[in-house]
Amino acid sequence: MRMMLTPFRRLATIATVAIAGLAIAFAAAPAARAFDPTSAVGLWQKIENGKSVGWFLVVEHDGSFEGIIAKMFPEPGDPPDPVCSKCTDDRKDMPWLGIPFIRDMKRNGLHYENGNVLDPRDGKIYKAKMTLSADGQTLTMRGYLGISLFGKDEIWTRLPDTAVAQLDPVIIQKYFPAPAPTAKPVIGKKVAPVH
Repeated sequence: MRMMLTPFRRLATIATVAIAGLAIAFAAAPAARAFDPTSAVGLWQKIENGKSVGWFLVVEHDGSFEGIIAKMFPEPGDPPDPVCSKCTDDRKDMPWLGIPFIRDMKRNGLHYENGNVLDPRDGKIYKAKMTLSADGQTLTMRGYLGISLFGKDEIWTRLPDTAVAQLDPVIIQKYFPAPAPTAKPVIGKKVAPVH
């Protein structure tokens, strides 16, 4: 005797299978996450002389914002895998790619203050602040010595969320871990056909 599923049970079974499929799809595509344009969190690009010179990923940890060198565009003659050999803190000899070069930024609206920025070329650490534009598409990062007046601005532009897929797999794995599936797929169970 064949057991018939009620319309509600059929719908619940279909929904369970669909949710499991979505969970697997999201776990396989960590770069599909969208960044909030009202926050500095995201992927940013610095352009000089019409060319990209670096991509920087801004992340948040417990209310503190950090910037990571996410992609480099070396010029001919540049060392292939530079390390911060002149750093004097925990970043000593850390590869530039993936180094947290901005630390301790605290958000105050569109402003991020009281942070610091590392110049991995010479290991020097400067005070820093960032300002997000009202439309969320540009980020002004300012490193300075002493007071903000004695500093230099860099203007970064927001990259589309899809650009995350172009990052080194090590960066993706570290900063975009796959979310744990919320539902397990039903394996080996036959689902009665819907009539």
